[in-house]
Amino acid sequence: MGFRYSKITVKVGSNVLAKADGTLNVARIAHLVDQIAFLHKNGIEVILVSSGAVAAGRAVLEPSKKTDAVSKRQLWAALGQVKLISRYSDFFNEHGLTCAQVLTTKENFSSRAHYLNMKNCMTTLLENRVIPIVNENDTISVTELMFTDNDELSGLIASMVDSETLIILSNVNGVYNADPKEEDAELIPKIGLNEKEPENAISANHSQFGRGGMLTKFRLAKKLANDGIGVHLANGFKENILIDLLTGKEVSGHTYFEPSPKPASGVKKWIAYSDGFAKGRVVVNQGATDALKSDKAVSLLPVGIVKIENEFKKGDLIRIIDESGNTLGLGKAQYGSEKVGVEKRSEKQKALVHYDYLYMEK
Repeated sequence: MGFRYSKITVKVGSNVLAKADGTLNVARIAHLVDQIAFLHKNGIEVILVSSGAVAAGRAVLEPSKKTDAVSKRQLWAALGQVKLISRYSDFFNEHGLTCAQVLTTKENFSSRAHYLNMKNCMTTLLENRVIPIVNENDTISVTELMFTDNDELSGLIASMVDSETLIILSNVNGVYNADPKEEDAELIPKIGLNEKEPENAISANHSQFGRGGMLTKFRLAKKLANDGIGVHLANGFKENILIDLLTGKEVSGHTYFEPSPKPASGVKKWIAYSDGFAKGRVVVNQGATDALKSDKAVSLLPVGIVKIENEFKKGDLIRIIDESGNTLGLGKAQYGSEKVGVEKRSEKQKALVHYDYLYMEK
């Protein structure tokens, strides 16, 4: 039996793993594990990004009325994560396989050193034939430092470990050209690199238990596809959906985002998913905008900078903005904002952002 990929990241959402009352759907977890075990035994490396801890925790304990929203979430996550990972561990053990819990926060990706440390952890687990089960550590995350949802986390993980594809299992079939509730709404089976139209038809509605909606999934999938990683958005309620996708079987009712043939470098991947940590903002003129948008490999020289909106230090990530206020990209500063003026007057200007550390938005 042939398989389309040898390394995959699978993200499964809360609404797939939890019943309407918030308790875990144990049968669905068992079926998911059966599929992953089958793939793993056929030589495919699988990283699982699993939601469901908060949903599982809801069924364990109802907090007192005094408990605020963030504290409730922390309580449910702490209680539910035990239930969730215990289920996974038991089911993988039945197949003679070992899984590991990897809890992370957004701050773990804030610096290149943290990022590489996380990457090394994942690599070590995979080398030892262990299946990593990744989730955000909601017990210590606070609102402003949280991932948008586990979709965002799964994109970062897929990119970090150089997965060939990310498979997002949700409670919907994929991306539609209109609200799926409308009668004439049609599923889009394939979305090319330059297609942005479906974004307009997607509502920002969130699922019952999860934090992310279809809009988050669409934008994440587009970013990953631009970095050379294909994305399958499929219905996690379909039997054997993972095996069907990997064996090349025609899966009706799912959306595939076509990847760029040129994968981004490791450094650029880190920068691409670290926009929440950008310290500085620089505005560039039309000449610099045109140069950066061209197909040529160019660096950002200080001569093109017209304004520094936020100060920054050497090594900080900075957001590059055009004069209309549109974000062009992100980059790692080679020196602090106080030196930009001096470099501007220099005969041989040193690039503020070298091309190797520049990520351009598509």
